[in-house]
Amino acid sequence: MTRRPSSRVTIRDVARAAGVSVATVSKVINGRDGIADATSARVLGVVAELGYESSLIATSMRRRRTNVIGVLVAEFEPFALQLLRGVSSALQGTDYDILAYAGSVSAGDHSGWERRSLSRLGGTLIDGAIIVTPTVALPETSVATVAIDPHAGPAGPATVDTDNLGGARAATEHLIAQGHRRIAHIRGRVDLESARQREQGYRQALEAAGLPFDPALVVDGAYRAATSTPAATALLELPEPPTAVFAANDLSAIEAIRVARTHGLRVPDDLSVVGFDDIPEAVSADLTTVRQPLHEMGAAAVRILLEMLGGSGPEHIRMPAEIVVRGSTAPPRG
Repeated sequence: MTRRPSSRVTIRDVARAAGVSVATVSKVINGRDGIADATSARVLGVVAELGYESSLIATSMRRRRTNVIGVLVAEFEPFALQLLRGVSSALQGTDYDILAYAGSVSAGDHSGWERRSLSRLGGTLIDGAIIVTPTVALPETSVATVAIDPHAGPAGPATVDTDNLGGARAATEHLIAQGHRRIAHIRGRVDLESARQREQGYRQALEAAGLPFDPALVVDGAYRAATSTPAATALLELPEPPTAVFAANDLSAIEAIRVARTHGLRVPDDLSVVGFDDIPEAVSADLTTVRQPLHEMGAAAVRILLEMLGGSGPEHIRMPAEIVVRGSTAPPRG
């Protein structure tokens, strides 16, 4: 049987071509018992020939299960992609597939994109969701949800995060140990608890070393390279610029290095730079950074979510952070 390219194959078309009932086709494609092997093979052959696939939404409505985990991110940037790899590795060998969904790449206001995404996907396309760096406290929902880098820390749904305060303090202490006294901070997204914790760790390290806090040395980078460009420029054009910069993530740190070079500065001879995350680009940039175990964080989120789908309660996990010293830091000149 050959169908026209414009036609939509239905389950009735498959039944007619295979010479069986619609109920038999339904049992075969849903993996139910009681169908002879020869009949199953004939039906599946027709399915492949006609290109018929059952509707995921219709199937989920019947089964009340899709065996799909949604990973909701604001955009597909390096941090989110590393977490996605961890999620994918952890789901290998399970019955679950991944639906990766970017919730704030279209035009318009993106505040609350998580709520809109959950309402679109929950209950019909996904069994549970892993939401990366949400912009708001997540709503109560029937869909099991785990937040990575949660908006307000370990509250509400299950969460996975890093020791942001300890990691930021270690980064700043590294620069202090190198001999730097005028250390700037390009902070992250101010609505996120992780950014607040990293700024707090920076301030704590300064205070412990007896160094004064200078508000002029703290600028907004919002975890984005584009926002970090004017931030780094403002720091380097101060009457008394810093000798070192601790950036709240690697994208901001790498952009600070680029801006420094456009100002004729050498890293680390004229300016030391430390980032946070340890994304793959940090290696090629020879960037000293604070490593978040991103793969492990994604895997932990999967474990928690699958346990929740099995009936367990939410869990809150905090991963350790460690500084990785590369070539972007050195003692200040003179």
